[in-house]
Amino acid sequence: MHVGYWIVAGLLAVFYAYAGGKKVLQTQEQLRPMMAWVDRIPMPYVRAIGALEILGALGLILPPLTGIAEGLAVAAAVGLVLVQVGGTVLHLVRGEARVIGLNVGLLVVAGVAVWLGVAEWL
Repeated sequence: MHVGYWIVAGLLAVFYAYAGGKKVLQTQEQLRPMMAWVDRIPMPYVRAIGALEILGALGLILPPLTGIAEGLAVAAAVGLVLVQVGGTVLHLVRGEARVIGLNVGLLVVAGVAVWLGVAEWL
C-alpha cells in the first residue's frame, strides 16, 4: 500500500501543482483556451481554486515525506475530491457534460489516494 500511495499521490501532486500554478499565475485570456469556464467565474475565485490545488498537492506529499502529521495527507486528498466534485458540478450546470471525463477521472484517483492514505496512516 505504501508504494501504491506514493505512485497515486505523486501523479496527483504533479497534475495539481501544474494546473493550480496555471490558475494562480496566468491571466484570464491565457487560461480561456484551456478552461472556458474562467469567463463565468471571477478571477479571484479562479486564483483561490488554483491556490487550493497547489496546497492539496503539497499536502499529499509533505506530511508523509517528513513524517509529521501524516494524516493530513488524507485531508488533502479529501480536499482534492471536493475540488473535483465542484468542477463536475460547474461543468454540468454549464451544460458541458461531455467534458467531465477528466474531472471524474481525477475524482476517482483522489478517492484512491484517500483510501490508500486511510489504510496507511489512520
